[in-house]
Amino acid sequence: MGSKELRGREVWQDTSGLKASVAELDFYSVFNDQFRNTQFRIRPKPNEFRDIYVDVKLSERELAAIYTPATAITRHGLTPDYAIDNIEAKKSLYVEVKRQDGWIEGGKRADGRGNAHERSCKYFTPGLLKILREKGRLGDGVLPFWTVFQGDITRDPCRVREITCWYADHDAHFFFWRDTKDRQGLLDHFNNRLRPLLT
Repeated sequence: MGSKELRGREVWQDTSGLKASVAELDFYSVFNDQFRNTQFRIRPKPNEFRDIYVDVKLSERELAAIYTPATAITRHGLTPDYAIDNIEAKKSLYVEVKRQDGWIEGGKRADGRGNAHERSCKYFTPGLLKILREKGRLGDGVLPFWTVFQGDITRDPCRVREITCWYADHDAHFFFWRDTKDRQGLLDHFNNRLRPLLT
């Protein structure tokens, strides 16, 4: 395919990004309404982790092997989609909302492309778990994050199995929000499975 054809072709990442933004706003509105006049709040794009990688110590050997830019790196971190805070208890749960295409009726297996669900697994890494647990103050045995999946991925037979396997005994920490008009199902999951961690 030539450059002219490529320029005229719809870029699937652009469409996917727009749908993801809408998904995040839907999630926010549900909890913003729910938490009004309570000790809970939802914060979009919490910035407490925006610089966590800046001060990661590397050995002299590693430093000698990598590129060192002339300008110091002053911002390098991550930003979850949301934080749900219990203001009184000073505890926080970090939230990722992942919308992704999937393989469903009438489609083909390749429709399950994308790696949003895989990228969500960074929160399982030992270093990030330690940092999020310290900041969220939920305790050492608790996963300090919740991932909410939306879109066709929530019905994709392959992706649903992958996610269920990855989270294993931590099924409270993911939710397949299949019907985004069903606010109550999402709220019930939070209230029954996760809210107790914040009290």
